[in-house]
Amino acid sequence: MFLTILGISMVTVFTYLIMSKRLSPIVALTLVPIVFAVVGGFGSKIGTMMMEGIKLVAPSAALLLFAILFFGIMIDTGLFDPLIKKLLEVVKGDPVKISIGTTILALLVALDGDGTTTYIITVSAMYPLYKRIGMNPLVLATVAMLALSVMSGMTPWGGPATRAIAVLGLDASEFFVPLIPTMIGGAIWVIFVAFILGKKERKRLGVIHIEELKNEIAATVENEATDAFPHIDIKRPRFLWVNLLIVVGIMVILIMGLVPSPILFLVGFTIALMINYPNLEMQKRRILAHSGNALIVVLLVFAAGVFAGIFSGTKMVDAIANGLVAIIPASLGQFFPVIVGITSMPFTFVLSNDAYYFGVLPILAEAASAYGISPLEIARASILGQPAHLMSPLVASTILLVGMVDKDLGEYQKFAYKWAILTSLTLTVLAIISGAISFL
Repeated sequence: MFLTILGISMVTVFTYLIMSKRLSPIVALTLVPIVFAVVGGFGSKIGTMMMEGIKLVAPSAALLLFAILFFGIMIDTGLFDPLIKKLLEVVKGDPVKISIGTTILALLVALDGDGTTTYIITVSAMYPLYKRIGMNPLVLATVAMLALSVMSGMTPWGGPATRAIAVLGLDASEFFVPLIPTMIGGAIWVIFVAFILGKKERKRLGVIHIEELKNEIAATVENEATDAFPHIDIKRPRFLWVNLLIVVGIMVILIMGLVPSPILFLVGFTIALMINYPNLEMQKRRILAHSGNALIVVLLVFAAGVFAGIFSGTKMVDAIANGLVAIIPASLGQFFPVIVGITSMPFTFVLSNDAYYFGVLPILAEAASAYGISPLEIARASILGQPAHLMSPLVASTILLVGMVDKDLGEYQKFAYKWAILTSLTLTVLAIISGAISFL
């Protein structure tokens, strides 16, 4: 009981501190778990637990560092400028169309099941347009996250479903097919959310006329061209097809899993830097231009590793999971899938997917079996909280997303949390209606 209370208190204090901006996420992720570990009597083991957490996230930190530098260079070269111009012809400066277009792009890209890939492609393509229109980049971050939570969360090759299927020994088709209506309905819901957020931005900004926007883009390009070297253009239109080939090649290799992703982006970054900016001094300038953003993201990942290491090492995670199972009355057994779906929101927010699906889910499935409920239903219910999970500072791709749109984690969470909760609840209702999980 003590560890349960301690763990819940730690998460509550941490969430309050970053959302109220009393502490920065990096400071809160590091200091809050240390304080609670000392209070819990784990002072002598804190160093070991922190190092275990840091080792766990080190590959993610390397991936995000090199991915940010790589796509920063690609943006510098103007690779995405033709796409932006084409999008302008389609959306005509209308924030509603831009928001919906962002969502459709994210839904399609998220079919590969990888959060990092989804965010990199979606944000790289759309963020320059948001900046030039003046739209709130948190709209971009939110709809991309919701799209990923629906598509990656439910497909059998996505991370959450893969873990649930593996740990419970399920058939992928039996798991997924009943979820297809929920996934389709969820995608429609996310497009509707994008419409609402786009309407708010349209009310704030209006519809920007295409000629006015083109003039603004021209001015922006001229300003960006002299950011590091006066009168030296950093755009590289003559290398457009070379740069496109590099990006496509990296995306294909990434999806196929042929090379570890941190190594892949490191190699891609160095090749792109060498081709586009052979001058050593200019290479240094381009790296410095993106290093601040990359450093903040990497620090956040390592701080998240500290939090996760202490949270797991002190067994607070196990205590919370076991406590939840123990307090569910037998009379509510028939509602167990719905309970799992709803509780997956807070659970997956404070836990990594590995910790939840490999540690907590088997406990929940075993408890459900006492009420005659199939592990398939529990597995399906467990992925319904993924929108909340993808707001967590413990998710590496979330830190990448926040960094790419140049926003603070607390700002992002305050903007997105209500939409994440509504999306999880909508998915739960859709799963009940379609029969993916039972209610009675």
